[in-house]
Amino acid sequence: MTDSRLKVDFIEEPELCFGFSQKTIFAKDGLLWFGPVDGVQKPAMMRIGLVSSPKGLIYYRKWVKQISLPIPAGKQASHHVPFPGFEAVFSTNWPVNPICTLEIPESKILETIRIRDRHQAIYNTVSLFEEQIRRYINEEDSAVDLWFVVVPEEVYKYGRPQSRVPGALAEDAPAKMNSKLAKKLKSEPSLFEEDNEIAELYHYELSFHNQLKARLLDTKAVVQVVRETTIAPEDFMVNGFQTRQLQDKASVAWNLCTTAYFKVSGRPWRLANVRPGVCYVGLVFKLDDTCRDTRNACCGAQMFLDSGDGVVFRGAVGPWYSSETREFHLPKDKAKEIAAKVVDAYIREHRHPPTELFIHGKTRINLEEWQGFCDGVPEETNIVSIQIRNENKFKMYSSHNHPMPRGCYVELHPRKGYLWTKGFVPRLQTYQGREVPKPLSIDICHGEANLKQVMKDILGLTKINFNRCDFADGVPVTLRFADTVGEILTATPMAHDLPPLPFKHYI
Repeated sequence: MTDSRLKVDFIEEPELCFGFSQKTIFAKDGLLWFGPVDGVQKPAMMRIGLVSSPKGLIYYRKWVKQISLPIPAGKQASHHVPFPGFEAVFSTNWPVNPICTLEIPESKILETIRIRDRHQAIYNTVSLFEEQIRRYINEEDSAVDLWFVVVPEEVYKYGRPQSRVPGALAEDAPAKMNSKLAKKLKSEPSLFEEDNEIAELYHYELSFHNQLKARLLDTKAVVQVVRETTIAPEDFMVNGFQTRQLQDKASVAWNLCTTAYFKVSGRPWRLANVRPGVCYVGLVFKLDDTCRDTRNACCGAQMFLDSGDGVVFRGAVGPWYSSETREFHLPKDKAKEIAAKVVDAYIREHRHPPTELFIHGKTRINLEEWQGFCDGVPEETNIVSIQIRNENKFKMYSSHNHPMPRGCYVELHPRKGYLWTKGFVPRLQTYQGREVPKPLSIDICHGEANLKQVMKDILGLTKINFNRCDFADGVPVTLRFADTVGEILTATPMAHDLPPLPFKHYI
């Protein structure tokens, strides 16, 4: 695409704030030089509860010993940084021995995950871990901030929606049932209660990871699911090669330690130079596959602040999806309800409503939804709706030896433009991608805002993904985890009436 009228401008890389109120643009630099953000929530010790097989405990202890010492970078590149050790980075002790260890025989885990019926296999395998955690929470006094669930590779392999167990390994199902009959029994219950109980587990998502987190939401347990091959790759070798290709050990340590620190309520970093009173909301929709009505979907919202703190709200389930437009839309009253929940949560945190509230979504919200959102916020709050999509219609090439720099943008008119959140990064002296970077399409659909400021905000929101310690993501955090959050919100039929929970429960 060529157009002499297009003018390419540039937004400076947003800064992050670390310990001692120091600022820099790269998370690893900031953590190395200044440590994490200071605050009353900074943990003195990692209070970890471990649920695993006996071998998983061995792998876990060995890994904790490894991350307590420096780990050299795997490659000589600017974005591959040595990991100096957990306590050296975060000023927090991570003991080798967990607060509690809940062991499950590996033979029991493998026998259960290999059940031929995938619904029964995944549900029953999740139960092995869930029951251990739930029992500890109900019966023991020692507080656990984060549950490390270390699973054998077969749980990952067979604990996903499209997984199938080979016939030679498959175990017979404990009960006879199928998805079609289970769906029928949801609307037309059987006279035999045991049939209804068995049918209930077919309404859970076929994902070990999502189902475990969803079933523990009512306990407020924070969970990190880790594969044994992630923390002990050297123990899984075939003919001298690792059975799974991973990042280098230093990168794995950076990523896993950052998310663990965040999940125990630490703050690795926050955005610097953010306007006070600003709140960002990402809309989440997920089809309800257990319902006969193909329009049925769950709606949720993710609220984020400049600190990186996030809260997830579960909205109502209803016929929000249209197969004709392939879009999700809410009625006016439901949009108002979500907006009111967001404002209430913001007031509880700050004692006043937000001055600006930006709603991010992949779909352009319609006028009925917009009126509902407006009705749900006070008059003093400026509300703006932004549509953010991947732009696939054109590419822009650089005249240099590297791609377009990250931060470039094109303003088509005051309410629409393109923003490159991926591209060449001078600090890293590289582009972390394999093809010509594509921009995000940014549209101000409703409300009034400065387009360049909107783009600055979105570029900043690509830098607060605490699930990994990287330079930036390609999409803002308001939309980055939308699919994951939606899947957990619908992974169990029991999650309908849960109160708003911090974002750390979902990632």
